[in-house]
Amino acid sequence: MPEGHTIHRIARDHGRLLNGRALRVSSPQGRFATDAERVDGAMLERIEAYGKHLFYWWSTGDVGHVHLGLFGKYRVHRDDVPEPRGAIRMRLIAGMADGTDPVTIDLRGPTACTVGSPEERASILARLGPDPLRRDADPEQAISRIGRSRRPIGALLLDQQMLAGIGNVYRAEMLFVHGIHPERPGNRCDPAMLGELWSTARSMLAAGVRANRIVTVDRDDVGIPRGKRIPRAEATYVYRRDVCVRCGDAIAATEIGNRTCYHCPTCQPA
Repeated sequence: MPEGHTIHRIARDHGRLLNGRALRVSSPQGRFATDAERVDGAMLERIEAYGKHLFYWWSTGDVGHVHLGLFGKYRVHRDDVPEPRGAIRMRLIAGMADGTDPVTIDLRGPTACTVGSPEERASILARLGPDPLRRDADPEQAISRIGRSRRPIGALLLDQQMLAGIGNVYRAEMLFVHGIHPERPGNRCDPAMLGELWSTARSMLAAGVRANRIVTVDRDDVGIPRGKRIPRAEATYVYRRDVCVRCGDAIAATEIGNRTCYHCPTCQPA
């Protein structure tokens, strides 16, 4: 499932292509057809990212909602509009009416793809914790919620009601950087520690937006010189690694929050 940096990158990149343009909106697959009719021909004002959710603000006053889930994927076509192939839930086309070069964006396999009202968007956001990548985020909200819970910090970081946008990779990397065992209860993490986790989440996610990929390691820790691309297998400290890059001990993999959590028992003692 894409983590928050991917969603914010999609909002940025797709927004540059589509914002302020009248779009043809359709559903070749058919499952989104009724909602597509509500905004077909309308101007897309902006695309908003919040955690793992995307919101499309239309000139009609409607707000579209997309949650990619495990299988959702976008594909961008910059040439002629291609014939629909496969189960395309939503197709957005810009440039056909104004004579500019066409841009087609197809969406396949999302968990959610709907058009609703601003109130429905607000209802979704009410179930989410703050998103570290948003300027309006309140870190104290996440720090307070996590600090009151007896659940393991490794589970809390994946709970979107606590913190929006963190997934399995960032969870493992954040905890490793701060030497926190993933099974430590949230209420045994003091506010200063949780504040540092928030800052790390924000910096890691922002780096992911810039690079359009997850890279959490320091080059010096993995011995990769400046100017050379960090390979995917070397881009994380503990996630899907066999040994710790800092101490050389074996990485442990345990089930926390219904996902496999990687950590170094030596650098992150219980």
